[in-house]
Amino acid sequence: MVCLGNICRSPLAEGILKSKVNSNEVLVDSAGTAAYHVGNLPDPRSIETGLTYGIDIRNQRARAFSQSDFDNFDLIYAMDRSNYKNIINLARNAEDIAKVSLILNEIDSTVDREVPDPYYGGTSGFENVYQLLDAACERIAVRILN
Repeated sequence: MVCLGNICRSPLAEGILKSKVNSNEVLVDSAGTAAYHVGNLPDPRSIETGLTYGIDIRNQRARAFSQSDFDNFDLIYAMDRSNYKNIINLARNAEDIAKVSLILNEIDSTVDREVPDPYYGGTSGFENVYQLLDAACERIAVRILN
């Protein structure tokens, strides 16, 4: 799960997907394409939104996406087109590129919708992001488990 700073969208996506899969069998992680917040906790509004739905992301710390993530993960989900491009720019080959997609394409692959960045908005933006990510993660969990 990858967004820009790894404090709003991708930590929520990580927490949501972890709640839907067996963490002993599926490795779920998140990262940011920019290193602005490395080592920081998720945004308090992401934490609050997660806790509202029984998902605790307070143990997460922001990290930067790296080329080694292509080796460590089978699926890499970008929250928006800009982060998708940043990830692809680090790809070494077509195999790396094939692992990357926009997360909301799991819901509808014909539109290339983006998860809006709620950072500069109010709490309703975080709620909207949660709902979008929950729907996408439900599909991802079904895909992984089948």
